[in-house]
Amino acid sequence: MNDLLWLWITLGILVVVGGGAALLAPRTRGRRTTAEREAPLEAPRGERTAPTVDGIPDSIPDTIPESAPGPVLEKPEPAAGRLTRLRDRLARSGSPLGARLLTVLSRDHLTEDDWDELEETLLLADIGAGPAGELLDALRTRVRVLGVRDAASVRELLREELLNVVDPTLDRSLATAATLADDGSHVPAVVLVVGVNGTGKTTTVGKLARVLVAEDRTVVLGAADTFRAAAADQLQTWGARVGVETVRADRDGADPAAVAFDAVAKGKADGADVVLVDTAGRLQNKAGLMDELGKITRVITREAPLSEVLLVLDATTGQNGLNQARVFGEVAGVTGIVLTKLDGTARGGIVVAVQRELGVPVKLVGLGEGPDDLAPFDPEQFVDGLLG
Repeated sequence: MNDLLWLWITLGILVVVGGGAALLAPRTRGRRTTAEREAPLEAPRGERTAPTVDGIPDSIPDTIPESAPGPVLEKPEPAAGRLTRLRDRLARSGSPLGARLLTVLSRDHLTEDDWDELEETLLLADIGAGPAGELLDALRTRVRVLGVRDAASVRELLREELLNVVDPTLDRSLATAATLADDGSHVPAVVLVVGVNGTGKTTTVGKLARVLVAEDRTVVLGAADTFRAAAADQLQTWGARVGVETVRADRDGADPAAVAFDAVAKGKADGADVVLVDTAGRLQNKAGLMDELGKITRVITREAPLSEVLLVLDATTGQNGLNQARVFGEVAGVTGIVLTKLDGTARGGIVVAVQRELGVPVKLVGLGEGPDDLAPFDPEQFVDGLLG
């Protein structure tokens, strides 16, 4: 019994002594010793440790990290030849200036009722009473004198008279060439874009920027529509797609004249070719907004002269567009018209009417919703499209 007791006591002493030794031993698992910490690290395979002089590497590492790729810029389509698409679309739209006029003029005997039908057709196409009368008088004289009745001859007569009222002699070029000031400093061309709500001004500015970029021009955009944050965002998106910078306000409701001024100043500082300034949509009967547009014009001209003032009109608004054109012409000194939504409409005569109202040419036309669907206006191709 005593022997068994001593055996249990001995085993207990051994267990206590062993546990204490384990607790007193240094914990080195997962930790480096002092000698290991001071030893140099071995370079990973495939790399070399560059010797340094005063902490500066003396050689280039084998591998250099690649920089993050930048945004891919779009390449706009050249503007030349775009109006061919408009001609095709007008021909498919069933314009009354085409099919209906040719149908009546090809009849064997033209009565007064026939001429009244022709006049009604022209008025429905928004050509205007004055130009319609001139066109019909010229046609009546030529048809009576020449006695033509075959379709080809009638079409050629109608084409010539339509071309006359569209007026191919007007200068439709855009003034987008930079100039030099008297002191020799660079002055970009400044294009102000105006119009009422919903005509597509901001989109037109973005598309015009693409036209200019396609011609290798450098452009700065000015988002002077400070009443709608979405307008500035939209314009900035248009510019970013082709690498064009947009000057915008840092808050909604900022002074649009100040934004326009800053855009022109940046264009001068950067040596840009063209500054395009977008403005808020204005109703022509709102005196306060129209006065503000006059202020924008005055402020811009302190920094640089206006090269162009483009009025954007919706071709589907018809004769109401003439009232808009008249007021904007008085306030902003419009130099050219941009007709949007011209494709697919039977009211192509608005081209003639608005030119007569303002005495300025249609310079650009919208062909659709695509980013490159803005084209320089060509009278001959336009008339050919109306006639199918």
